[in-house]
Amino acid sequence: MRISGGSLRGRSVECPPGTIRPAMDRMRESMFAILGDIAGLSFLDLFSGSGLVGLEAYSRGAQPVVLVERDAGKRRTIVANLADLDPAPRLIVAPVERFLVRNRTNFDIVYLDPPFAYRYKRDLLQRVATSRTVRDDSRVLIHAPDGESLPDALGGLQRIDQRRYGGSKLSFYLSLS
Repeated sequence: MRISGGSLRGRSVECPPGTIRPAMDRMRESMFAILGDIAGLSFLDLFSGSGLVGLEAYSRGAQPVVLVERDAGKRRTIVANLADLDPAPRLIVAPVERFLVRNRTNFDIVYLDPPFAYRYKRDLLQRVATSRTVRDDSRVLIHAPDGESLPDALGGLQRIDQRRYGGSKLSFYLSLS
């Protein structure tokens, strides 16, 4: 896998062992085109896997970037993917649900890419909406299977866009908290 844009364009990103579903190049490029200039905006990558999407945000100027991944077995690979970056994105190894309860920092952009089999996406969006993770005008994006229904509005989040990519979709929400 390679970073598709920004200052790190072309940089290889290793895929950790275990179950992982990296975001498709086309989806990532489209997502960042829709987001526009993110230089200086804070970015939170939840269910980060390899850290690829957070690294894309970093490459495009987002700062700070925080990656949250619960699988400690992916830590070594993510740390290697972050090597030589200054300042490096912050990696937190913890369940996303626990992170959302304990987090006290809000972000401009929150990207959620839970496993497709994760059954609690609606609850996850609610948790994000009611956490300190978002503020007014934060953008929350969630990647999900195309056939899965997500609400138009939930707990202060309002869907403003949705795009389909193969068998998946990416929903864009705006926080109106």
